[in-house]
Amino acid sequence: MAKFLIDANLPYRFALWQGEEFKHFFDIGDDLPDSAIWQYAEQNDLIIVSKDADFSDRMMLSEPPPRVVHLRIGNMRIRDLFAFLHRVWPQVIELGTTHKLIIVRESLIECIS
Repeated sequence: MAKFLIDANLPYRFALWQGEEFKHFFDIGDDLPDSAIWQYAEQNDLIIVSKDADFSDRMMLSEPPPRVVHLRIGNMRIRDLFAFLHRVWPQVIELGTTHKLIIVRESLIECIS
């Protein structure tokens, strides 16, 4: 069963995000408005993974929100993105079980419970 919903602004065919635990926005309809995506994540108990601030901003105003991983890492070449996420993803998974917002930066990971 999927645990993460990967935003359309992140690579669809990305080796790190293949398998049952991941669903990509394109799998549910990449033309859906953020509110429909939010509701889908909430109903299916999925953690939204995005580079956009829209979901992390909305998370602060909603109770109970779906959990959000906000990647604040700027633009990277695909191989650099893969190497970076491969290194931090185990920690993101662990933090995702206890925090509603995880902000991933190149040099630091911040969390809000």
